[in-house]
This record gives sequence, structure tokens and C-alpha cells, in this order.
Amino acid sequence: MKEDFPQSTHASDLVLVERTLGGDQRAYSLLVLKYQRRIQRLIGRMVRDVDLVEDIAQETFIRAYRALHQFRGDSQFYTWLYRIAVNTAKKFLLELKRDPTVSGSFMASEEEDETSWQKSEPRSDETPETVLAAKEIAAVVNAAMDELADDLKEAIVLREIEGLSYEEISLAMDCPIGTVRSRIFRAREAISARIKPLLDKQTSKRW
Repeated sequence: MKEDFPQSTHASDLVLVERTLGGDQRAYSLLVLKYQRRIQRLIGRMVRDVDLVEDIAQETFIRAYRALHQFRGDSQFYTWLYRIAVNTAKKFLLELKRDPTVSGSFMASEEEDETSWQKSEPRSDETPETVLAAKEIAAVVNAAMDELADDLKEAIVLREIEGLSYEEISLAMDCPIGTVRSRIFRAREAISARIKPLLDKQTSKRW
């Protein structure tokens, strides 16, 4: 059974896929333009070497193009593309004998990330103290993320940063929804345990 997605995005992506398969190269260019920055941000959280991000993103879209006939529309196009990006990044890192690592700030991501903690906080009462506290918390969160098992890290990034539903994450990670919920819960618990001492220190201060 197909999932329910926002019709405008899902339908428009399906049309572009169909047009691409029909020989319209410009249609695929539109898909690349639509998701390029999002894929680059995703890859940027998996690898520390910024020079690799563009290469991996380019390889992701090449692989997606070659496999486009396999896209059935059962999930959002980005969910399908995400899996290709993750697999491509892992392949690159394996070839370079590196381990996948999350880079950048988990809680203070780029402006397009609607789930960003920093974006939801009021800025009117920002002070040097609150900025420092936020940076300390972000650093602890990053350290906690680095210590997570790959499956927990992937699940929490998809949910909290990419904003995917549990159903979409289930498709992207090829596992039952119950497993997705369990991984996200365990990841949140691990991260919360690390930041609780810092948050406790801030309870008597005004944010």
C-alpha cells in the first residue's frame, strides 16, 4: 500500500521522473536542482572531509539517474534518493578506509532545516552567556551523536534533522516501523543523558 504524501511535492516529483524516463533530460535537471543542497547537507553530516561532499553528491545523482526506472513511487522521491546518497557515501568512505562520522552541529543546522533547535528559540534575549551555553550543548550533542551506533545515528538524523516520518524512515532504512521507533528512542535517550548535566546547570539562569 502506498503512503500518503503531500500531493503537490510527491505528484510533481513523479511527473519529473516520468518525463525523465521519457527522454526529457531537463526534467532530471529540475530534480537535481530541487534536492542538490539537501543531499549535500545530508552527506556533510556523514563525512568530515568537505572536499568529498560535492563528489559524493554528484555520484549520488548519477546513480539515481541510472536506477530511475526502479523508482515506483511507493515512497517520496527524496526518501529513495536518501538511501542512494547514504550508500554512496558509505562506499566512498570504505574505499578511503574511513569510518562514517557526523559532522557539523546537530542542534544548530543550516537555515533550511525546519527542525533546527536554534531556529525555534527566541532570539530577542540572546546574550553571550546563552550563546556560549548553546554552543556547549551543541558540542556535547555532537559528541553523543558520534558515539551512537550507525543505525541509531541514521534514524535520529532522518527524524530530527531531515524531518521524515516513521513510515518514510522505515522505507529508507529497510526495517519495520517498530524498529525505527526503538532506534530513535534509544538515540534520544543516549543524547539526553549526555546533555542533562548541562541543562541542569542552566535551570537557574534566564535563557
